[in-house]
Amino acid sequence: MVTVTSIQLEGHSFTAVSVSLPKTTLLTVSNESGYIMCGALDVGLLNRLLADRRIIAGRATGVKTIEELIAAPLESVTLEAEALGIKVGMTGEQALLKMI
Repeated sequence: MVTVTSIQLEGHSFTAVSVSLPKTTLLTVSNESGYIMCGALDVGLLNRLLADRRIIAGRATGVKTIEELIAAPLESVTLEAEALGIKVGMTGEQALLKMI
């Protein structure tokens, strides 16, 4: 099952997507600038192989719901996210608000 919802953070709209898979769920919250995602995101790959795309993204691990993803500290972030002031340890919400 795929669930897509619009969420509001401090008056800004984001799209939350949850994809139920066998034994796991993929989670992402995004806007037109960037996104945060569950542990399935490979930040190293984005930094190494897709650097030319300048992807703004962060990863939180151990989350099972969109609410947990938004509240969790980021475990890793892309170089482009760092350039915006997004840092490891920030919550997903803090990172998303830097992407506006």
